[in-house]
Parts: sequence; C-alpha cells; structure tokens
Amino acid sequence: MTLPLVVRSAAALRRRLARGQGDIGFVPTMGALHAGHLSLVSRAKRENRRVVVSIFVNPTQFSPDEDFSTYPRDLNADRRLLESEGPVLVYAPSASDIYPAGFSTTVKVGASLGSVLEAVFRPGHFDGVATVVARLFALVGPQRAYFGLKDYQQYLVIKRMTADLGLPVALTGCPIVREDDGLAMSSRNRRLSRGQRSKAAVLNRALGHVAALAASGEASAARLRSAGIDALRKVPGLKIQYFELADAGTLAPIRRLDKAARVLAACTLGSVRLIDNRPVHPAFARAVPRLLKGPKNV
Repeated sequence: MTLPLVVRSAAALRRRLARGQGDIGFVPTMGALHAGHLSLVSRAKRENRRVVVSIFVNPTQFSPDEDFSTYPRDLNADRRLLESEGPVLVYAPSASDIYPAGFSTTVKVGASLGSVLEAVFRPGHFDGVATVVARLFALVGPQRAYFGLKDYQQYLVIKRMTADLGLPVALTGCPIVREDDGLAMSSRNRRLSRGQRSKAAVLNRALGHVAALAASGEASAARLRSAGIDALRKVPGLKIQYFELADAGTLAPIRRLDKAARVLAACTLGSVRLIDNRPVHPAFARAVPRLLKGPKNV
C-alpha cells in the first residue's frame, strides 16, 4: 500500500475530484486520527466509490481558553494510519483556504440545540462547527458524510443544519469506538496521565449504570441522573460539568423516561475534558420484542 494522496487547496481538491466518477463519501476530522476515525473511513469505503478525509483543526470552534494551539497535529502519522484503509483522498487545507480573505458568513445554530449541554460550556463552539462543515460540504460535494456519535450533540447540530439549508448530503452517525476498558476513543485521551487514564473509564461505567437502571424499571430522570453523578463523584480529581438525560432527537430535558432517550455527560480530569453518551431505553422497550416473539416451543 502507499500513503494517501494529500491536497492542500480547494482548487487542487476540485481538480482531483473532477478526474474521478462515482459517489463521494466524506469523513471530516481534525486529525490526530485513531481507530474511531478509521471506523468512519471504513464505513465510507464500503458505501462509496470515492472517499475524502479532511484534516483541519478548525480555529472557529475553539474558545480563547481551549486547547487550539496545543491540539495534536501530525499529518504524516495520520497518513500512515489511513494507509491501512486503502485509497482515500486527504484534504488538509490551511485556515486561509477554508476562510479566505473577506470571509464573513457564519452559520448560527438555533437555541434548541445551541444553548444546552456542550454549548453552555463552549460558547460559540457549534456556530464554528456548523460553519466549517457547511464550507467543507460545499468544497467536497459529497453525497454522504460520516460522523462518530461520541459527539452526539454535534451530530444533531449538523443534521439540523443540513436539513435547514437543504444541503444534498446524507448523514450517517456511526457507533462510538471504545478502548478495552470502555473509554470512548478521543484525540484528547493521549493527554491523560497514567493515573488519570485509569480513572477515565468511570465515565462509561456511570453511563452504563444509568442505562441498566433504566432497563430494569427506573423511569425517573432525576433518580437516574443522581445515580450517574454519584458514581462519578467517587473518583478523586474528576470534575463533573454535566450529566443529563435528554430526548434523543432534540436534547430537550426529560422528567420521565417513557421513550428512547440519551444520557450525556462531560467531565474534566486535570486539563483534559472528556465527553461521552449512551442511549437509554425504558424497561417496557425491552419487554415488547420478547412479547412479540411469542412463547417458545409452540
């Protein structure tokens, strides 16, 4: 195998894409690739004749107190990792290529998704995400785009934006890829110290604990939330930013679990911020399929 071809400018991207035929699958990333990203690329490869992977650390989605300057950047390492997936085209632009001189248009995310959970702790973040994704969609022209569901709120924001703007791109949300101990894979995990890394898996365990309580019959969102928070508070040095149950489609808060929902959490260990989420289902959602199957050995 050979390292993936890299193009650095929108003009070079257009020329390269004009030479081929067939549907384009698109995987937007900020680099520092890991197995979670590769799962998106693999899915895109199965469903499209051509695949574009963007690698661009987007400055407009970072607030002044976040880690833009220290965000890991190693294009050669990313290319070596992508090599295992076979031919893909890597678009690795500069900021001036994405935001050329005079660029002054921003996508504003509405209050329903743009003022809760992540948006509370990262003001302006989703405006930056929506703007860069809209720009990348325009440059790449994909038929399909692939996003990991670790960033669940981000996926809903992009889904809403795509529908609202009538963009002809089908979105696929792909399952979270986890480490052996359950920690959701993230580029930021590499910044955890050994001690922090051993503690980090509690986030997934707390989410799993809440999902199990819901499946066993607990329907009070307040009690489920309290159970998850209690589990996290047992870990020294971990600071909880939010731990919430929300409607799976709108992220509106719920009081009672009477349909499929999502439990979402964010916390910090030292300077590293971790997010994760899981689907939660009421107990009757587990019982109904068994009832529909009927009794055995009839």
